Amino acid sequence: MLTTSSVQEFLDQVASNSPAPGGGSVSALAASLGASLTSMVCRLTIGKKKYADVQKEMEEVLKKSEMLRANLTSIIDEDTEAFNKVMAAFGMPKETDEQKNERGDAIQVATKSATLVPLKLLSLCEEAVELARTVVEKGNKNSLSDAGVSLLLLQAAANGASLNVRINLSALEDEKFRKETTQQVHVVSGKIEGVIAGVMAELNARL
Repeated sequence: MLTTSSVQEFLDQVASNSPAPGGGSVSALAASLGASLTSMVCRLTIGKKKYADVQKEMEEVLKKSEMLRANLTSIIDEDTEAFNKVMAAFGMPKETDEQKNERGDAIQVATKSATLVPLKLLSLCEEAVELARTVVEKGNKNSLSDAGVSLLLLQAAANGASLNVRINLSALEDEKFRKETTQQVHVVSGKIEGVIAGVMAELNARL
């Protein structure tokens, strides 16, 4: 599993000539790191007398952030596994018409499943961005830059997820699924970008 690898091992695998782990797993890692920073800022805020009025809120944000971090981390391996299933489908025999049909169907099924993984990542990034916004606005001011990095990592992860959804959609024949998913990506990505733009403007003004 990638999540049990050392940092160096993970980097070496990404840098290798293997197509997986690739952008999907790296995007999930970026999101996991973003959520980790949000949790850190929460912990650096909780218990401080200066922030006593927001302690309960920070405790709730921390709880949600840690749940998100676990879900985001699981996607690191999930994305690579989904990609490998697509490659396995492409490797099916195609000597007869029956084999070709079975192979084509398997590719479509595997590709749709592989599309749902970054789509889930994008949705989780939307949740994580809202939590990061809270720690920027109410968390320990000494960790304001850390909260900002959290937002930037989540932004990169969301953009990466969007790219991976779109490249998979291009290979799918299910037009209804393609249209609905494209619309969903457009809406969620727009919300994320809007929140981050506003919060980063506020953050930079306070630094």
